[in-house]
Amino acid sequence: MIGQLRSVVIDCPDPRTLAGFYSELLGLPVDDRGADDEDGWVVLGGDPGQHPRLAFQKAVNLREPRWPDPSRPQQFHLDVTVDDVDAAEALVLALGATRLPGSGQGFRVYADPAGHPFCLCWDD
Repeated sequence: MIGQLRSVVIDCPDPRTLAGFYSELLGLPVDDRGADDEDGWVVLGGDPGQHPRLAFQKAVNLREPRWPDPSRPQQFHLDVTVDDVDAAEALVLALGATRLPGSGQGFRVYADPAGHPFCLCWDD
């Protein structure tokens, strides 16, 4: 092993707002020790090396993804396991997510408030 994953970092226009969305979605606390709203950096989770840990950084001129348009690819996505997909869908929509085209056996596709796709997944 060369190293350990420190954080998954998501570019976005408003780090504090998107961190709030994922904090509610995943139940991870905002770590204000690592936050720097002036520089555009907000972290969810614990100390480096503790997982899961997500960070959000300000990207000025970000071209958000447009699922499923290959000219504006998703770049990455998170799969989030839920027990009740219908209840989870209602909650993520209330937080500002948008339902996107695409679903399959055990997943539905959404966009977070900044346009990044993510999936709600369940086991049958």
